[in-house]
Amino acid sequence: MENIQLSIEKALGFISKEKLASYEPKVRTCMETLEKGTGLGNDFLGWLHLPSSITQEHLNDLKATANVLRENCEVVVVAGIGGSYLGARAVIEALSNSLAWLSEKKAGQPVILFAGNNISEDYLYELTEYLKDKKFGVINISKSGTTTETALAFRLLKEQCEKQRGKEMARKVIVAITDAKKGAARITADKEGYKSFIIPDNVGGRFSVLTPVGLLPIAVAGFDIEQLINGARDMETVCANENMMENPAALYAAIRNELYQTGKKIEILVNFQPKLHYFMEWWKQLYGESEGKDHKGIYPSSVDFSTDLHSMGQWIQEGERSIYETVVSIESPEHELRVPTDEENLDGLNFLAGKRVDEINKMAELGTQLAHVDGGVPNMRISVPKLDEYYLGQLIYFFEKACGISGYILDINPFNQPGVEAYKKNMFALLNKPGYEEASKAIQARLTK
Repeated sequence: MENIQLSIEKALGFISKEKLASYEPKVRTCMETLEKGTGLGNDFLGWLHLPSSITQEHLNDLKATANVLRENCEVVVVAGIGGSYLGARAVIEALSNSLAWLSEKKAGQPVILFAGNNISEDYLYELTEYLKDKKFGVINISKSGTTTETALAFRLLKEQCEKQRGKEMARKVIVAITDAKKGAARITADKEGYKSFIIPDNVGGRFSVLTPVGLLPIAVAGFDIEQLINGARDMETVCANENMMENPAALYAAIRNELYQTGKKIEILVNFQPKLHYFMEWWKQLYGESEGKDHKGIYPSSVDFSTDLHSMGQWIQEGERSIYETVVSIESPEHELRVPTDEENLDGLNFLAGKRVDEINKMAELGTQLAHVDGGVPNMRISVPKLDEYYLGQLIYFFEKACGISGYILDINPFNQPGVEAYKKNMFALLNKPGYEEASKAIQARLTK
């Protein structure tokens, strides 16, 4: 089968081939550091060879559990935040029919909803109201079981599920994905007798989509997790190549860091396929949380074209030249639709009559890329043969491997996230959580000045 391809020609007009070639020793060192586990954050490298280490027995267990939920639920709510939900949502949204939520659901094909990723009272109220007449189940994803957003949502959902479906059925349709031995979610799962899967200690949340964190919800949605893993496994092999120019992850990491050194502080990930919106959100967490530290890091942003060309296009074309773009392009769409002829031609579109809509979309992509390059925006392009499980698996692993290499090029720890705790400390202090009395006093003093 084909692999995803990285094209760099429209970035090379902004950096020299010689400068790019000078990154090869550094990239090789970074790859060796990853492989040997000698760098910062080396206790979180479980994702590196995860695809090739997943067993058929493990996949069968996940699929069997998914089938239990599919057979007993009209709706399955995935409770999680950050890496505990973005990867699953990215894949599910990419592979789903865009308007399937308007259709009557078939037996064995539950609606997948997400909770625990915000603290909106309106959202949680509307969700619980929607579930009142539904046979629903819950996948609770939390390593600790005490993350505020997810724990709050799960408390509400657990109570409602038990009241509506009874304790015995709730025990059958609530699944925990959590720590192997410790934490509130583990204690609850053991006490209630929930089926559970383990979040590996050596895989951080943003790298966890190929663990049960992502695989179980994806399987419940009816998609082929074996093909997802096969794609990631094949890309694991491709991205092990020691030749930087033949390793797409290494090449992408090198170019983005050289662009960063030339003042390109913002990377815009671009798609021309709206199904990829949540994939962009997953990518933003992966790179933002991995590289944004020690006052360093490229700012990850994203746009959905051609929609956002009518809102962000002006800034990208003529704003501050601190940006570059990476375009994710799907070569072959799933469906075919051609433009009809109209006798009156009031909209002036008869010049497109007979053309496939995707051909028009591809010309919009190429025309945009050429315009932005002419406007001083370096461009890379990742071509994906088609939008399916196999190629999404490739894309996921490509970005993960590139992230690890890129973080080490930047000389930071790409696998921790110390800054994430700052808002939590303040929130807990403001809510008078036990143990935060001193922080509460300090905040109150600040607020009364």
